[in-house]
Amino acid sequence: MKKNIALVMGGFSGEHDISIASGNQVYGQLDHTKYNVYKIVIEREGWFWMDGDERRPMDRNDFTLEDNGQVVRFDLAFIIVHGNPGENGILQAYFDILGIKYTTCGYYTSALTFHKGHCNPVVKNYGVVNIAESELLYTMADLPKTDRLQLPVFVKPAAGGSSVATTKVKKREDLAEAVKLAFTEDHEVLVEECIVGRELDCGVFRKADGEKLVFPITEIIPKGGHEFFDYEAKYQGFSNEVTPAEIDERISKHVQEVSSQLYDLLGCKGIVRFDYIHETATDKLYYLEVNTIPGQSAESIVPKQAKAMGISPAELYEMSIQAALRS
Repeated sequence: MKKNIALVMGGFSGEHDISIASGNQVYGQLDHTKYNVYKIVIEREGWFWMDGDERRPMDRNDFTLEDNGQVVRFDLAFIIVHGNPGENGILQAYFDILGIKYTTCGYYTSALTFHKGHCNPVVKNYGVVNIAESELLYTMADLPKTDRLQLPVFVKPAAGGSSVATTKVKKREDLAEAVKLAFTEDHEVLVEECIVGRELDCGVFRKADGEKLVFPITEIIPKGGHEFFDYEAKYQGFSNEVTPAEIDERISKHVQEVSSQLYDLLGCKGIVRFDYIHETATDKLYYLEVNTIPGQSAESIVPKQAKAMGISPAELYEMSIQAALRS
């Protein structure tokens, strides 16, 4: 009998449209001869499933829907919601209560890793990678706390992704405006010292049989006047993404080893991506963040890394489903 798969996308954050793009990409790669796949879209106005181009209601009490007069219950949720409520643990806790398996990290790991201000001290304590100096702000009144940080700094929502509302600040007088912008996306803001170097990303995934795949490294090189991998650089073509990265093999192996360690230390599951800066002047590796639901759109990094490893998107998503079903 075919399994019922809920492909969950959308969400409440500025990454909503990217999530839809990722979800549509995954939908096209899943094996529809093996699975009944339903597109489930989450928005603040409500949850619904897509019956062709038509929106149909969902029952959020038990996460069921009605299709041709039959109640559909799900064997698995393939979560592709970037940001709130998919990447911060809320959906995972909901599915845990309902007893529905899912393809991502559990609720605790998701909640911890999504909040950079809380996760960074945990990662620092592991002692496997460096962390930039930073301050966590709760209100604009906390702004003086940033005086100890050396410019330039990055100002970003403490819980967010895709570089939404993120600013690189070079002048002290520009700091307040950047913090205000970040507060429009989240109620806490992280101000973090800028590390000068090469941005390196590494995907990791554990298969159903326990084998861990550590993907080739990608180097992100912004272009067209973009100084860092901001929203436009990510999704509007203002960056070169080189996979495998053209870096020393020693550095590449170190990034992969750290990523493999952090995957286990943080209790990750499913497909995740770790982002770093390799500081040129000191030869040190700095942790930026972990994306527990990395993008799967045509422009996204992890599918390119998997392809460089000889794994097609269809194979990657099938492995993800099998690992989740057997968990």
